[in-house]
Amino acid sequence: MSETQSPQTEQEKVGIGAYISLIFACIFFSGVLAGSNWWSVFDFTTLNGSLGKVVTAVSQTADGVTTALGSFRGKGGSGAMDGFVFAVTLIPTVMFALAMVTVLEHYGALKAARKMLTPVLRPLLGLPGSCGLALITSLQSTDGGAALTRQLKDAGELDEAETNIFCQFQYSADATITNFLSSGAVIFTLTLADGTPAVPTSIGVCLGLILVMKIVIANVMRLLMIRSHKKAA
Repeated sequence: MSETQSPQTEQEKVGIGAYISLIFACIFFSGVLAGSNWWSVFDFTTLNGSLGKVVTAVSQTADGVTTALGSFRGKGGSGAMDGFVFAVTLIPTVMFALAMVTVLEHYGALKAARKMLTPVLRPLLGLPGSCGLALITSLQSTDGGAALTRQLKDAGELDEAETNIFCQFQYSADATITNFLSSGAVIFTLTLADGTPAVPTSIGVCLGLILVMKIVIANVMRLLMIRSHKKAA
């Protein structure tokens, strides 16, 4: 019995380097270092960058020729061709996310995440701790979170039910922090005629409510998965 268990025990041993790698991964994918400072070079979104602008329209005016710039995807597209161009714009993000996770996995980040986060994620969402990096990434980047989830599924870290639960967690308000702080936070600056805030709460409360509801909806899917397995049995 001891000979059978010893390889598993050795496999689960995690060194200090793995924990350092996990801490770096959490900081790198969380977006806390985003900005215009020098330390933003350790931020996923900053290093991922953005596509340049292309000319979308040219017009003749009294002052000469003027051009309008737009995104690489352009404007006015539709159907499969527009969807194909949109998919092309996702390739760099997905490749970069997978490359970074592969490097971090080499240094033991996923083993450390599995050991540290499983006691938290298993009762909270029914997920293994190895989902920790993908979960953190999904709060900042939809593409990165999806790519890491697919990698976990292909590596056998997630079964079918766990994949459904995790996808449901991401699908409800994906890239929560990025989208909420970039677009939703502006409503907290609005005021009424008497000068009082138009939204009688704080950004933290609203963001916390979104995260709580993501957990709730993931557990709804978890219950559905349990029920379907009981019916199948």
